[in-house]
Amino acid sequence: MQRGTRKSRNALRKPELIHFFKFMLVHFKKIIKLTITIFTFGLLFVFSTFWYFSSGLPDYKILANYKPPVSSRVHSGEGQLIAEYALQKRLFVPYDSIPEKVIYSFLSAEDKNFFSHPGVDAKSITRAIIKNLKNYFSEKRLQGASTITQQVAKNFLLTSEISLKRKIKEAILAFRIERAYSKERIMELYLNQIYLGEGTYGVAAASLEYFDKAISDLGYEETALLAALPKAPSKYNPI
Repeated sequence: MQRGTRKSRNALRKPELIHFFKFMLVHFKKIIKLTITIFTFGLLFVFSTFWYFSSGLPDYKILANYKPPVSSRVHSGEGQLIAEYALQKRLFVPYDSIPEKVIYSFLSAEDKNFFSHPGVDAKSITRAIIKNLKNYFSEKRLQGASTITQQVAKNFLLTSEISLKRKIKEAILAFRIERAYSKERIMELYLNQIYLGEGTYGVAAASLEYFDKAISDLGYEETALLAALPKAPSKYNPI
């Protein structure tokens, strides 16, 4: 009697299981189709956005012939500085002459993944979005996620306008700059162009202005201070 009851129960369960699996299969197919549709439209949106903002961008190839305005310095016969003439206080220093501690200080402060990302750092952007959501509700200062390459694109080729349009153009130019130039060249451009307060542009001029030293003579504390200046030159400069 019990065996017959069990058989009848199993017979009743089989159609229920078949119906359940069919139901799951139908919904699984719908989810797959929806995912493919969303992914396709997402790709189309990204490509159309890049195509739209790519037209009319400045020519990044001018960076190959970068000749910055530098200071003219007049010294006495004893080597003392008498006068300095410049619209921008800047002393150009090639990459090979910039000490590693200066480079690593700026990498630590501005772009830790500089030598591994393709111009835009997806990890930093994700981290900044999460952080900024918290900062927004706690009324703290919002964080940026621009790489050194993006800053080169902005400083040389774009304006400082705060807008989504400029950020998209900045990202497109960053990808192009990374394909055209070596990481060392990009870092050289950045460290010679960045504004560091008190009218100084580039690490060499800032080093003389704040510490009266060549960059090769700077200590780790001094290079760390210089690396903090791009975020707020007037707030962090030691003068």
